[in-house]
This record gives sequence, C-alpha cells and structure tokens, in this order.
Amino acid sequence: MHLRNAVEDVVRRWDALERSHSEAPVIDFDCAPPANEPRPFENRIAALDELSRLGSDTNKQHPALRVQLDAHITYLRALIGEQLPFDHYISMTQGCVPRGWTADYVEHRAQIAKDALKSLGISWDNDTWVNIRNLSEQLAAVDVASAIREYADRYEPTIRGLANTNAEFNLTIEDVEVDAYWSYWLDGSGHDARLRINKKNASFSRVDAYRFALHEVLGHALQYSSLTAQAESNAVEWPRILAVHCPHQVLFEGLAQVLPWIASPEDEIVTARTRLDHFTNLIRGQIHILLNRGATVFNCRDLARRQVPWWTDEEITREFHDRSKNPQFKSYLWAYPAGIDWFTKLIEAGDTPLAEVLREAYRRPLTPTELHELWPTGPVIGGNQ
Repeated sequence: MHLRNAVEDVVRRWDALERSHSEAPVIDFDCAPPANEPRPFENRIAALDELSRLGSDTNKQHPALRVQLDAHITYLRALIGEQLPFDHYISMTQGCVPRGWTADYVEHRAQIAKDALKSLGISWDNDTWVNIRNLSEQLAAVDVASAIREYADRYEPTIRGLANTNAEFNLTIEDVEVDAYWSYWLDGSGHDARLRINKKNASFSRVDAYRFALHEVLGHALQYSSLTAQAESNAVEWPRILAVHCPHQVLFEGLAQVLPWIASPEDEIVTARTRLDHFTNLIRGQIHILLNRGATVFNCRDLARRQVPWWTDEEITREFHDRSKNPQFKSYLWAYPAGIDWFTKLIEAGDTPLAEVLREAYRRPLTPTELHELWPTGPVIGGNQ
C-alpha cells in the first residue's frame, strides 16, 4: 500500500495548495483523513511533477491506482492551461468516451418524459418547470434542512437494506449563497459529511427535499461513509480520496440521480421528475459535446431553446460556460448524463444485476469499466452513437 499512500499524500498536498489560494478544492471526500494538515505544494507544476513521477512507478498490477493517477494528472494539466483534446480529456477523467446519443434516442426519451408529465396534467412549454414546482408544497428556506433530515430518516432503512451497509455518518447542513450552478453540494471526510444548500439556486419544495435527501444524504453521505468503513476494516487497493474529476463520478452521480426513483417507484411525481432529469441531462450532454467539438453558441443555443423551452437564456449561458471553460466542470458535469442514462437503463431492463450494483457501489468506488463488468450485456456508458 506504499504507492497508494504516496498518491494520497500528493493529492492532499495539491488540494491544500488549491485551498490556500481559494481555488476549487481537489478533494471532494477523504475516506482516510490524515491526523495532520498536509503541507501545500509551492505551485501546480510541482504537484504535476510529483504526480507524474508516481505515474511512472505505477504499472498494470495497480489498475485502480492507475486510473485515478491518470485522471489527476490529466485534470491538473488542463487546470494549468493545456488544451487537451475533448474526447481524451473526458475518457481519462470520467472513464468513458463521450459518444453522445442519436437524435432518435433523445426524441424517444423526450416522449417518455412528456408522457410522464402529461399524466400529471402538465404540458410541455415555457411554463413546464413552474408547473412542476407547483405540484408540491413549497417550503420556507428555514424548513428545508429539517425536511431533508425527515426524509433521510424515513428512507434510511430502505437504502441500507438495498446497499447492505451499516456504516454510520454524521451530517451537518449549512445554508450558503454562492454564484455557482449547484443547488446542493455534499463533501466531507471519514464519517462526517457536510451538505451545503445554495439558497441562490435551490428550489424548496417537499418533493425537492425528498429527492435531495435520497440523492445527497442516502446517496452520497451514506455511500462515502460506507467506503470509509470499508477502508478502515480492509486493506483496499483503491485510493481513499474521492475527487469529482475521477472515473468513479459516473457511478456516484448516476446512482444518486435515480435513487429517489428506486426508493419510491410508485410515486408519479418522483417518476416524472426522474424521467425529465434523464431527458434534460441528455440535452446537456449533447451541448457538452457540441461546444467542445467546435459548434457555435448559436447552434447550441437554438438546440437548448428548442428542446427545453423553459430554460432561460441565463441558464443556457451558464451551461455553456461551465461545460467548456471550467476544467473541473468540463470533466465533472459529464458524469450526470452518462450516469443517469446507464442507471435508467439498468432499472428499466428488469433482469439486470441492479441489486449487485447497489451493494458493490457502497463497497468500492466503481469506474465505468467496472460497472460494465457487473453488467457485461448492458449498454456502453457515454452514449449510443
């Protein structure tokens, strides 16, 4: 485990450097937090040199270590300023080729979402999102944290049973106001998780509180604490540091997006919201690919307006910037469409290893390659083109 520990030490020192300059953290969750604060690197080049040195020492006998090192090195090169080919960048960081989806498939998913909304009396137009929000009681900001805890407590036994985990976790919920795309974000270390609610973007309804209790608390917090417990009781080979630019993110975001649906399959509102999330993420994925392969903003804008008529120009502009200009989001945001598409198909197919995937997902951070090994007859992750 010497090499694994060395990689973790370097990533922690790189993370300390970024945080010292108020840049985006490298580490999203640390499953083996050190006793002492790491000493920051002097600069990013020094961190890259050390990661590259460790990369030359890593061979095919350490596949879990190799893929994470490759992801860290690739992301840091982009962060420093290297203009890497898009397909290579996504493949090395998220672990799957960004193939994208055919027009026929996207239209098929649009029709499924439209039918689910129609059953709730909601039409597909500029007011779709407003009407969806009105289906559920709106919560005051001061009541959101307690509602999330309430739903997490109610459904915790269900998810623990599916995941076969008894790991304990401590959850802190904070209100923040940040000019960023996210509404909710969970990070932390060991068995301690912090859920931040971005009041600038968050939608506070009963169904939102339920969905994010399943997504963030019983998805991410319980999952990360379960991985910590595995690392504490076993000599795991995988690096015990989780970062959003690494290939396990497709698992984390894919599963978290469908977990509310898995827990409440008969709830029509939850089903409709998941179906809509699936479709809109396919559109985001298409835009992600088009922008990074040279499409004009006019073509991408027209696609967004045509496919998702309730999106505002401000929302569209934010999507364009984050997916093309921000090295972290350019990698990380691909995990959402790639992940939700694969997990939706896993659920729909019926005779699939869904139960095994759920159990394994709370034991080790699975890459797209490892997900495929669990369901070898399933679809390719990252598109069907």
